Amino acid sequence: MTHALLVIDVQNDFCPGGALAVPGGDEVVAPIKAMMDQFDAVILTQDWHPAGHSSFASTHPGKSPFDLIDMPYGPQVLWPDHCVQGTEGAEFHKDLRTDADLILRKGFRPAIDSYSAFFENDRTTPTGLEGYLRTRGIEMLTLVGLATDFCVHYSAVDAATLGFDVTVRMDACRAIDLDGSLAAAEEAMREAGVRLV
Repeated sequence: MTHALLVIDVQNDFCPGGALAVPGGDEVVAPIKAMMDQFDAVILTQDWHPAGHSSFASTHPGKSPFDLIDMPYGPQVLWPDHCVQGTEGAEFHKDLRTDADLILRKGFRPAIDSYSAFFENDRTTPTGLEGYLRTRGIEMLTLVGLATDFCVHYSAVDAATLGFDVTVRMDACRAIDLDGSLAAAEEAMREAGVRLV
């Protein structure tokens, strides 16, 4: 089976010093670089928000980062402004290899956030990644990157639900762990048939 490495959001804003820093976020770069040549294809995702995105707390008067609000598509965590298109924070970590087969940008629609590499947060609007993988004949995916409990989790569950053979390399992921979100994400991934190694 054709096997791809899916590298989720290894960007400056999710690394130490960034606007939405994941603890130890930069620690994933070296192991990811070391494994890139072991796969038939490498795909990088890039959070790519317009300024004033609806998932930013700054867009909602009186709200703070990590508040939960209801959006037309369901509950939404509000985040600090991060990964704004064209900013240094949105760039990939300087030590990450970017010689990938595909760079998929997500979260660019102003009214809807996008955790998963496969669907926007309405769970129905596709990003186009599934079609790309199918046309390349890719059936197996190994996921790495940031953050385990949000974008990696949602991408892994969606991939498994779509019928891909999915593994998450936990040693090459780091989590935000917001109010137990890591344990919940691990359980959801296992229930979906994702292997955590």
